Formats: sequence, C-alpha cells, structure tokens
Amino acid sequence: MNRILITGATGNVGLEVIKALFETPTPFKIQAGVRTLDAENDKLKSYDLQLVQFDFANTATYKPALTQCEVLFLLRPPQISDVEKYFKPLIETAQEVGVQHIVFLSVQGVEKSSIIPHHKIEKLIVASRIAYTFLRPAYFMQNFSTTLRDDLVNKNRIFLPAGQAKFTLIDVADIGQAAARILTNAADYANQAFDLTCNDRLDFGEMAKKLSAGLDRHIQYQSPNLLRFYLSKRKEHVAPMFILVLIMLHYLPRFQAKPLVSHWVEKITGKVPRSFDGFIADNKSLLSK
Repeated sequence: MNRILITGATGNVGLEVIKALFETPTPFKIQAGVRTLDAENDKLKSYDLQLVQFDFANTATYKPALTQCEVLFLLRPPQISDVEKYFKPLIETAQEVGVQHIVFLSVQGVEKSSIIPHHKIEKLIVASRIAYTFLRPAYFMQNFSTTLRDDLVNKNRIFLPAGQAKFTLIDVADIGQAAARILTNAADYANQAFDLTCNDRLDFGEMAKKLSAGLDRHIQYQSPNLLRFYLSKRKEHVAPMFILVLIMLHYLPRFQAKPLVSHWVEKITGKVPRSFDGFIADNKSLLSK
C-alpha cells in the first residue's frame, strides 16, 4: 500500500492535514511522524494511522521513517534553522530510499527572499530531482490564537514592529484541505508552487479593528521600534532567537512589495477559504479570557 508520511504531525498544520486526509477516503496509508512513540500522541488517537518515530533534530530517525514512504509532507519547525545540518541529509535520505514526491510547506514570497531557510530548502528539493509541490501560505490566522494570544487576551493589544505593512492571511484549516488534495493526487501538482491565501489583505491596524468588532472589546495596535520590541519580549522571557524570527516575520515586510492575493485554495479544494472575520467569529472564545 502506498504511504504518506506527515512530518510535524502534532502541530497546528500537521493536524489539519491529517484531519483533511481522513475526511475523504484514500487508498494511501497515513503515517504520522512523531518525536517519540509513547508521548505527544493524544491528539492523534482518533485517527486510524501509523505512528512513526521522526525527529528533525535526530538524523538517525530519517531513514527508518522515510523507508516505504511514497509521498512526504515536509515542513520546517521554527526551531530548526540549520538547513545544511538537518534538511540536506533528510532530502538525501529521501533520494536514497525512493521517496517519489515531496510536498513542502514553504512561505509566501520565498522566491524573493534568499535569507530565509525555506528558500534554501526549496533549492535542495529541486536539486534532488524528486518531484515536488511547494505550498507557500500567507500569514497564519492562528498566530492570534498562539504566538500573539497573550498580548491579545491579557493586554487587548497587538504589539508588533510591522508598521503599516500589508499581509495576506490564511487559516491553517484551508492549508490542510489544500495539502490533503495535493498529497493524494500528487502527480497532478508535480513541480509546481502555489501561494495559499484567503481574499483578505490587511495591515495590523485593520486586523485590530476587525478583532475589536468581532470580540466586542477594543484591541489596540502598537508598532514599537525594534529595540523596544526586543527588550519587551525579553522581559517576557521570550528566547532571543524566537524574537529574531518575530522580527523577520513582521518587520521585513515593511520594505517589501505588497503580497498578492491568490485564488489557489479555491481552485485546489473547490471551497472559498475562510475570511479573517470568519476566523474571529469561529474562535471568539479562544481569543477571549
């Protein structure tokens, strides 16, 4: 039986990909890559899938996990930034064991930004000559229910050095739906890249207004300078490397062209992607105390 291996299986995107795969019957055997086979797996208990030990930080797990995998869903954990150390041997192992297709979760605008790890990973995959599909999603709406939630819920603010930069947006559930369609019909999407966005393109001031209306309380947007942002996050005990990731994600777009809205989600899935207003309405309790 053909096998699909989902890396990052217990994360937000991985779980949505698995959920979408099980919503439609498929001839593929679904495997979930997890760091350990006896932990972290409560989220996966309701799915009839095979757990496979896979740890990005442990290259010894690569070959056993990838053996017999035909299609690989690959993402980059935020804490893994050394492409040469981890992703180069991973992709070489995929070549060795005969992986037929890699669906890689990249990021919108990656083709214009050589400094981010996703750019290097895409280049490695193309050079491997393994068939690929690059998913390039916009800014995750779920950032508001994870990374940005503390400021939003406890301080009624968005505190980011983004100025008036515009961002396209995407709900991870829509990423999951698009990824599942591609994973199970990989040949139809071979050697292509797709930007995944909803129909919204907003700056954080506009997002704050929508959050205020949807949550029935005033949400303020503050755009600090980089020093103030860094020192504020260090006082909150945020790791320096993660602060730098936040700066890259939110500050650099101020100096880039406005991202384009794409209609690939609807073309791939046949469904209109969730709007930011819809995300707020569906997650009102999670975005409140």
